[in-house]
Amino acid sequence: MEIYILTDFGSTYTKMMAVDVDKGEVVATSKAFTTIVEGIKKGYDKALEALLAQLGDVVVKGRYACSSAAGGLKMVSSGLVPDLTAKAARLAATSAGAKVMKTYAYELTQAHAAEIAALEPDIVLLTGGIDGGNKDILIQNAARLGSITKNFFVIVAGNRSAACEAMGILEACHKRAIITENVMPSFGKLNIAPTKKAIRDLFIANIIKAKGLDEVAKEMDADIIPTPLSVYEACRLLSQGFEGEEGLGELMAYDIGGATTDVYSMASGDPSFSNSFITGIKEPFAKRTVEGDLGMRYSLKALHDLAVEEGHIDPDDAQMQEWLEICQANPDVKPLGEYEKYANIDALVAAYAIKTAANRHAGRLEKVFTANGEAFLQEGKDLSDVKYIIGGGGAVINAKNPQGIMREAIKAPQDINILKPTSPQILLDRKNTLSAMGLLVKENPSLALKILKKNITQE
Repeated sequence: MEIYILTDFGSTYTKMMAVDVDKGEVVATSKAFTTIVEGIKKGYDKALEALLAQLGDVVVKGRYACSSAAGGLKMVSSGLVPDLTAKAARLAATSAGAKVMKTYAYELTQAHAAEIAALEPDIVLLTGGIDGGNKDILIQNAARLGSITKNFFVIVAGNRSAACEAMGILEACHKRAIITENVMPSFGKLNIAPTKKAIRDLFIANIIKAKGLDEVAKEMDADIIPTPLSVYEACRLLSQGFEGEEGLGELMAYDIGGATTDVYSMASGDPSFSNSFITGIKEPFAKRTVEGDLGMRYSLKALHDLAVEEGHIDPDDAQMQEWLEICQANPDVKPLGEYEKYANIDALVAAYAIKTAANRHAGRLEKVFTANGEAFLQEGKDLSDVKYIIGGGGAVINAKNPQGIMREAIKAPQDINILKPTSPQILLDRKNTLSAMGLLVKENPSLALKILKKNITQE
């Protein structure tokens, strides 16, 4: 039997999957604790031993891996105008699989510099100005970044008229920096691909080593990529299909984790309402957002406080306070066994995280009055006609009623101006198939699509 071995290095677990190349089936899975302190290869070897123990004689055709260990790929982005270059920078970073911890607009201040130093990003994406437009902000912000003593890479992807000067300032400050094409070369026009490639190249060439993945990378048959990028590529394949093999069409996927909730939409986002017009940037077909305050463990306190503020959770709920304290003391805890009594509370919080992430990801409508009568301005993507939403992450797939949690991603009567899906089918990624199959998109897309269709289930 010929197999692919697909590995996802998570902050807590290293998850592994074996795929039969000829049958197009998942034939074994395993996991082991991710051993960041002792060296990631130790946990990898344990997971591999457990995987191979389930199989007979096999020939390994390829080994591929993704990683979100040690915090994943952490980025900060900076642009000129919040709804234009700053948004373009954020879209470029998230599409590359980064966790964007903060996005800044206009001039970076000393306070911003201190905040960036405290965030300790792997990469800062510096943008600003269309080509031939404003040069001052890019140059001033390069100087501000150069004054930060922390060690991080800088990608300069702004106004080409100022990019070389900004690069010179960064190099004079001994910052490791590279130039790529402007993420917004002209007003409202996105140019994400070069920045996405630059981020990926830096991750492969430098950040993998910094996160202790270099030793295990030698055993792989391709570069290790960020886990969210693998999910992103799998979602795109599942939506669009491959060379005549039909995909599912427009879809969304949710991955709710301990630190973040990631949302992916594979949809044109074009207006579905009459007299609607897109304002600002037309967002890409394939889009990812990451919400750092909507995690179920590491950022549970922030999620809880937001839910209380919006009236979703009772601030005086004693059981909720108990669960919050338990999760803060042990981020790996699950609402099982002795903690099963907290399962309903965990599900309640997860539902709120899904709802909030969906509201932030989807576009919005604003009614305006023109000389020709009533019209609507659409900002972001109209996801009303999306056919499928896929739920993933432990808080969803291990819940007693995962469908109930995922229904919060569907448009409700009170979501008057939010362009969420109106009547999608709910699917579940129970086996973490998306992150695994994204690793096969380049090597064997036909096989990846077949397994995705087989394992993304409706229940």
